[in-house]
Amino acid sequence: MSTTGTEPPKSEEAAEREATSQLSTAPSEERLNVPSLGPVGWLRWFWRQLTSMRVALILLFLLSLGAIPGSVIPQTSVDATKVDRFREQHETLAPLYDKLQLFDVYTSVWFSAIYILLFISLAGCIVPRSWQFVGQLRARPPRAPRRLDRMPVYTTWHTDAEPEKVLEAARGVLGRKRFRTHREGDAVASEKGYLREFGNLVFHIALIVLLLAFAAGQLWKSEGNKLIVQGDGFSNTLTQYDDFRSGSLFTADSLDSFGFRLRDFHAKYEQSGPQKGTARDYRADIAYWEGADGKEKKTTIKVNEPLSVGSSKVYLLANGFAPVVTVKDGKGDVAYRGPVPFLQQDNNQTSSGVVKVTDYRDAKGRKDQLGFQGFFVPDFQPGSGTMFSQSPELKNPALMLTAYHGNLGVDGGPAQNVYQLDTTNMKKFKDKDGGPFAKKLVPGQTMTLPKGAGSLKFEGIKEWANFQVSHQVGNGWALGGAIAAIAGLAGSLFIQRRRVWVRSYEGKDGRTVVEMAGLGRSESTRLPEELGDLALALRDDAAPVATEPEPQADDAPDTPRGERQ
Repeated sequence: MSTTGTEPPKSEEAAEREATSQLSTAPSEERLNVPSLGPVGWLRWFWRQLTSMRVALILLFLLSLGAIPGSVIPQTSVDATKVDRFREQHETLAPLYDKLQLFDVYTSVWFSAIYILLFISLAGCIVPRSWQFVGQLRARPPRAPRRLDRMPVYTTWHTDAEPEKVLEAARGVLGRKRFRTHREGDAVASEKGYLREFGNLVFHIALIVLLLAFAAGQLWKSEGNKLIVQGDGFSNTLTQYDDFRSGSLFTADSLDSFGFRLRDFHAKYEQSGPQKGTARDYRADIAYWEGADGKEKKTTIKVNEPLSVGSSKVYLLANGFAPVVTVKDGKGDVAYRGPVPFLQQDNNQTSSGVVKVTDYRDAKGRKDQLGFQGFFVPDFQPGSGTMFSQSPELKNPALMLTAYHGNLGVDGGPAQNVYQLDTTNMKKFKDKDGGPFAKKLVPGQTMTLPKGAGSLKFEGIKEWANFQVSHQVGNGWALGGAIAAIAGLAGSLFIQRRRVWVRSYEGKDGRTVVEMAGLGRSESTRLPEELGDLALALRDDAAPVATEPEPQADDAPDTPRGERQ
């Protein structure tokens, strides 16, 4: 058999494949042509994901988790000294914490990112829901279903009142119960409980207010500490603070203009029992003034009762004692005189401190500097076998000092702590035996330095108090947001959205049939009770009459399947 044309002859295998493909009924594989989203499509997808309730809850959970390190790990903004101590004790963890910004959690990049994303998510969620809520308020209640007896709560009865009068009475009863009503045909539709969605919106808006108040408080806040000895004063300027911290947007012009003076300090302690020595009350009597020429006013600051001036609050943090000393140089001239605050080391007010004398000349008239380092105890008991105070009250005060001379290091170099003595370039005075020159003093006693180098006299004791001046913006907004959030959450949880329909029409026996049905957005045991109260109120205008139930056709769409008297 000869072949015609130019086609080559097919092999048996190719012919078999062609025959199989012709006999198969399976659909052939086709390449799907899925259009790509593009930049705008991806942005829309990301926005929908970010503004979803699921992502908002995830971000809120992450924010809660992120706040845990800020509560457990010491923060630089709260206590920088404690952070430095942590770095010294944990040489391995501290560098890792620094990289993760765990010492500054609330200003870290990752915490700020969660914070901003949560804010955007809440805002993107609230705006469309607010428009939906406005649309619901403007819309009419949904029309009555054709078969009210299929509703979860239903009642019906017969009456001799006219259908029109029944419907008018129904609108009056529902209106008095604050239902929104609308009549359409032979039925009255009503709805109530819009405050549920309103409470939900208020809750979310209140969260945004809280976030904004928190952000404003962090950006414009300021916080400073000042130790004031009895009789001394303070003016609210940056140079007056012992230490000062502020937000990134804070300026010195934001400080309120005021000042105060510590007149006296009072402390009460438990005198007996297992709580002996425990503080019961602290009170600082001050005189304060507002503005540059303000009149001086007297008041009292307690631990939980700060002084409020403008947007600033003055808190009482701690107290202690300041021994009053007089230091004379080698020529007998007074080189220093005044109180020196000693810082508390235990609950019984055992305190440590230093006395630094920079303007000093030795016995030969040469310039030098003196330093005294030691402890002060308000209640020293010689027979106790310890140098620690036996109680926090000023009963038997004693001052133990060790004397140094040399370069204090205050004329140059890095800044120093005024409550610590750098003895790197200083030498101890020696006693007759060659040991360090140290002495215990009681009020009125004098410590005479060797070789006519001068003296230190323990004149008396004053008290000091440590105050914190806090300038915080947004506190009122934060309080209002918190109250609104609680109110909104309560409304969204306890208010139920429900609908009630009343239908009135003439039955086959010539009497008026009244049907009432209710439907709640969520299950509630109060809905049947509420419908019963409405039906009872309506029966004053549509009194029920006894009648026998009438058989009904299955295809009667406008009458219920059964009636209950």
